[in-house]
Amino acid sequence: MAGAHVAGARPVTGEPATDWRDEIPRRALVEAGLETTVPLPPGDRPLVGPGTAVMPGDLLLEHVRDPRVDEVDVRLPEGERPLAGGRWAPVPGRRRHADRTADGELLVPVPGKATRWRLVTGDHRAPTTSAVSGIVTEVRPGAMIRLRVAGLALRGTLAAGATSRGRLELATDPFGELRPGGIDVGRTGSILVVGSRIDAEALTRARAMGVRGIIVAAIAGKDLRDFQASERRQRAALHMPEPFGVLALDGALRRPIATPVAALLERLAGHEVALLVNPPALVFDGSAIDLPEVGPDWVRVRSGPNLGAEGRVLEPAGLWRFAGGVHLEAARVQLDGEPSPVVLPLCDLERFG
Repeated sequence: MAGAHVAGARPVTGEPATDWRDEIPRRALVEAGLETTVPLPPGDRPLVGPGTAVMPGDLLLEHVRDPRVDEVDVRLPEGERPLAGGRWAPVPGRRRHADRTADGELLVPVPGKATRWRLVTGDHRAPTTSAVSGIVTEVRPGAMIRLRVAGLALRGTLAAGATSRGRLELATDPFGELRPGGIDVGRTGSILVVGSRIDAEALTRARAMGVRGIIVAAIAGKDLRDFQASERRQRAALHMPEPFGVLALDGALRRPIATPVAALLERLAGHEVALLVNPPALVFDGSAIDLPEVGPDWVRVRSGPNLGAEGRVLEPAGLWRFAGGVHLEAARVQLDGEPSPVVLPLCDLERFG
């Protein structure tokens, strides 16, 4: 019968049969062409335009640290109209008190007044530089600057703080935890890989010692909130602090750094890298190192009682009944350190590729 499917029949298209291991969720170890955004709130002045090539240290924008909203008279030559998001500056000699109204970004017209506009301005401006090489793809006043990053990126799960750049250093092994006493001024300017977990006290000390960033497998919700509150206080201080960011590779539940990721970070030790906040990622020059190879049968447990364990997947186990009467497709996996294989749901596993 035309269009019928016969159970057990092989495809006749000439294409190779799909490997059953492809049913295991795959996580990219690295990716190219990542796009990142830099905040551009109202009042900030962009110093680049679409198509601009930037390098680490190049100026991106001027950030207004003390934004305020003023009302100004906007009078333009015949045929020109002011637009929201446009830049405006007082014309010398036309205002008696021109020094009281600085230049800024036009926000919205004042209702009922033909030439009056609300203007976002401020007295203190700080330059913001790029932490990565790339191409500016979009500049949206009052919103963001978008860049397409050159190089490769290792994605994380969440990040906090500010985008930063520094020399990558391994502070602990993948299972370790960095204590505040282990951070000193010798780490200044570096981005530290600190193992499975870090607390808010260690983050605060790292920032005070001049560390530019922290890479960790997981960070607890309370520690993350404490750090974000401390970061807001730092940003409100009189002197702008050096950029400092935190990248959590796997979220909030404690686990060691995955073996392929740890191997990649070991090869990056001593190289300049950038830690991005949006999206959470670590960016590096892919031509500087050889990427680690990951076998097709290597898996990591991403959820369940064996969270964080790693091993080799042996064979499919078919439909298997698990706790709670749930039936899931499963496989037999030889976990490192276990004497015999265990049966785990395919959805609880992940592969790096």
